[in-house]
Amino acid sequence: MKRDEIWKHIHTERIALVETLETLDDEQWATPSWCTGWSVRQAAGHVLAAAEQTPANFYRDLAAVGFRFHAFTDKDAHRLGSIETSELIRRLRARTTTTNHPPAPVIAMLGEIVVHGDDIRRPLGMRHQPEESALVAVADSWKNSNLLIGAKRRIQGLALVATDSEWSHGNGPVVTGPLHSLILAMVGRRGSHVDLSGDGLTLLATRS
Repeated sequence: MKRDEIWKHIHTERIALVETLETLDDEQWATPSWCTGWSVRQAAGHVLAAAEQTPANFYRDLAAVGFRFHAFTDKDAHRLGSIETSELIRRLRARTTTTNHPPAPVIAMLGEIVVHGDDIRRPLGMRHQPEESALVAVADSWKNSNLLIGAKRRIQGLALVATDSEWSHGNGPVVTGPLHSLILAMVGRRGSHVDLSGDGLTLLATRS
């Protein structure tokens, strides 16, 4: 997928998340997200942090916490999750046209918003369906990568088969389901397993 197409999907998903966040009440903002240890508010803060990030600020802030990546992301999630709701939403909306990003492939930013959007929505009983082409691009980028999220290790020796697209990957015991839920399972979101089936699901669950 071309860079411009990826950014189009990123901006579409950010707009969709803004529209979701605008509907939430205080109780929903405080609900635990699918990101372990973060509330919906803190997960939204993390999305905003990534959307506002630049390479220079990334390295500066990472160095400030001793190059501990998880400490770095946790600090920003809490910092931006603590700002006023209206300000968080306003700042995220301002990132629905910009193309700055941390020092990572742009496709990683698409995966970021696709997964964290569901980290926020699914615990609240909400569903959102990104475009199929966006999901295929994310799945293809992660199926052979262990960087940070460990997707390749998690799905090794399994055959993933989407039931709502022609996407598939791997060989071995089969895990089937909607592509969106397969992507969430690839990055360890066990809550997505309710949408999945197949002989390989038990093994996948042990790796999440």
